This record gives sequence, structure tokens and C-alpha cells, in this order.
Amino acid sequence: MSILIDSSTRVLVQGLTGKEGRFHAQQMIESGIRVVAGVTPGRGGQQVLGLPVFDSVPEAVQATGANASLLFVPPAAAADACLEALEAGLPLVVCITEGVPVHDMVKVRAESLRRGARLLGPNCPGLISPGKCKLGIMPAGIFSSGPVGVVSRSGTLTYQVVDELTRAGLGQTTCVGIGGDPVLGTGFLEILQLFEQDQETRAVALIGEIGGTAEEDAARWLQQSGLPVVAFIAGQTAPPGKRMGHAGAIVSGSGGTARAKVEAFREAGVHVAETTTEMVQELKALLDRAP
Repeated sequence: MSILIDSSTRVLVQGLTGKEGRFHAQQMIESGIRVVAGVTPGRGGQQVLGLPVFDSVPEAVQATGANASLLFVPPAAAADACLEALEAGLPLVVCITEGVPVHDMVKVRAESLRRGARLLGPNCPGLISPGKCKLGIMPAGIFSSGPVGVVSRSGTLTYQVVDELTRAGLGQTTCVGIGGDPVLGTGFLEILQLFEQDQETRAVALIGEIGGTAEEDAARWLQQSGLPVVAFIAGQTAPPGKRMGHAGAIVSGSGGTARAKVEAFREAGVHVAETTTEMVQELKALLDRAP
């Protein structure tokens, strides 16, 4: 199985006519993903990569039966594009865009929760279930099918860990990049809960980083869960008050420190790896010990 997406997912690309949208849609199509249409206001009636382009999301959904949207929309328009997709009734919206204003995402997140939809991002690489579906920019060639779920705030570290997992013979059920901004549509906790319900996910790699309390929230939940998890926390040498790459990766006062996150996971009985290689080794050991 997989979470959030599968081989029946029908993908709509908002911003298909732009350079990034076209490039990544091409990669998805070549991977066998069911990309069914694009949306760019004012470009309705055109075709890109052999796909119809519509002026609005409701038009595209009605014509194609799309059930997920992937956004490559400039920051100033990204929130409105997310809201349009949510209002059209799409159950899954993935926002790749970086630099979306925080106050815009507060409104979008609230709307996604009100509608019971799943919003992923912004500033995220998307998600992939190897051999089934991909929504986003993850390089499909390094992934393989198997029993390990992956959830991460860092795209680059996701690729590093997945490459090592695949080389070690440990395939993945679904890999989810939740994004690195202060306000996200979906956090660690929600993804872990989905993995717990997935019978094929036997262990999870959680890649966190400094800033915010999402990792601590996940650790508190894991104290009551039997889900096997190995964690890795990036940014342990970052100086307080300095942003490290992601808008959400900033430590203020005593909150969001690497130490606090590591301690929270250890209190929950979760192994915290010092390196990505150690993370893969521990995941293999967990799977070997499992009945």
C-alpha cells in the first residue's frame, strides 16, 4: 500500500505552462504518472506536453476527473491557487512553491482543515510512492518499493537517505517531504498517523531539523504508538537566531533546538541517528528484529 497517493491518482498541474511546471510534468509523465491536465488562467484551450490546459481548476476537474493538484505557481499567487484547488473539492493539494508569505499560508491551512483536505507544503519537494505515483520534484530513479516510510522537512536529506536505503536493499512505501516553512499544510504528526495505518509500512525514517516544535509534537505521540521510527535531526551545530536554509529552520530562545528535539525522541524510545548511514543501519536492524 501507500499513503495519500497510489496508481489511481489523477494529477492536475497548476502552472503547467511555466518552465518549472512543464519540466517536472514531463518527468512525471515519463515515469508513468497519470498527469491529466494543466491550469493557467488565460491559457485555456492550449495544449502542453499533449495535455489540455484550462483557465480554472473547477473546469479541469470537471473535464478530467483529477483528484490531486500539484502547484508550480509564483509566490504571490500560490495561496490563491491553493484555495482554488481546495474550493474545487480536490482532496490532495501539493504546493512546491518557495517564498509564499506566512500569513497567506495561515489562511490556506485553515481552509484545508475546514474542508478535510490534505495540503502538503509549501516549499516542499512533494511525495512519491515508488512504482505507483509521484507528485513533485523528487528524482524517481533513486527510489524503490519496500517497507520503509520516509517523512522529512529537508528535500536534500530525503534524497540522501533514500539513496542509501535503496542501496542497502530497503525500499520505500511512500516518501513525503512536508516542507521547511514555519506554517505547513501537513506536519510530521499527521504523516506518522497515516503510516501507522498502512500495513505495508513496517518502519519509518523521520528527518527533522531545528526550528519549530513539529518534531517534539511527533515525539509525544510516538510515546503512545508502536510505530517503529528512527530519527535524524539536522542543524545541530547551527547558531541560535540564524536561519539555516529553510524559513522554519531558525532557533529562537530555547525553542526548536536540536537538543530539545533529540531529547524528546529519546524519551519516546526513538533512536536518533548521528549520521544518515547510521539511520539506515538502524532501520535495517529494526526490520530484522520485527516478527
